[in-house]
Amino acid sequence: LAGQPLAPFTGNSKMILNRIKLAVDRTIAAFSVAVMIALVVCVVWQVFSRYVLNQPSTLTDELARFLMIWVGLLGAAYTVGAQRHLAIDLLAMTLPPRRQALLSVIINLLIFIFAGSVIVTGGVKLIEKTLSTSQVSAAMQIPMGYVYLILPLTGIIMMFYALCFISTGLKNMKHSAAGEN
Repeated sequence: LAGQPLAPFTGNSKMILNRIKLAVDRTIAAFSVAVMIALVVCVVWQVFSRYVLNQPSTLTDELARFLMIWVGLLGAAYTVGAQRHLAIDLLAMTLPPRRQALLSVIINLLIFIFAGSVIVTGGVKLIEKTLSTSQVSAAMQIPMGYVYLILPLTGIIMMFYALCFISTGLKNMKHSAAGEN
C-alpha cells in the first residue's frame, strides 16, 4: 500500500493542501540536492587535500558527516511524502478498497505518532540538552544543537505528510462506502 498512490485531494481546502504538499515536496527535493552537492564538494576537497596537498582538511571531514546526517533525514521525510517507504503490502493488496483506505489511515496515524513522539520530541530534547551544555563540534566549533535541528524539522514534515495521507484515506473510505451502497 505504501507504494500505491492514493486518490488526489478534491475541493478547495484539498486543493490548497495539494499545493502546500507540492511546495513542500519541491522545497525538500531542492534542498536535498543542494546538501548533496555540498557533500560531494566536501568529500572531493577532502580527498584532494589529503592525497595531493598531504594536509587533510579537518573542517570538510566534519562538515561531510553533518551533511550526510541532514541528507539522510531529508531523504526519509521525502520518502514518507512520496509514500515510497519500506512496506510489506501483501495483506493490503488482498483487501477491498474500503479496507485498504482504512489500513492507509492506520499506517499514517502510526507514522504521525512516531514522528511526533520520537523524532520531534526527541529531537527538541536533544537540541535543548546540547545547547544548554554548550556542546560544540570539534573542528568547526559550531553548537551541536544547530546540527540536530534537522530532527524536529524532518519530524514535522513527516507529520504533515501523514496528515495529508490520513485525509486522503478518510476521503477514500467515504467514497468506497458510497460505492458499496
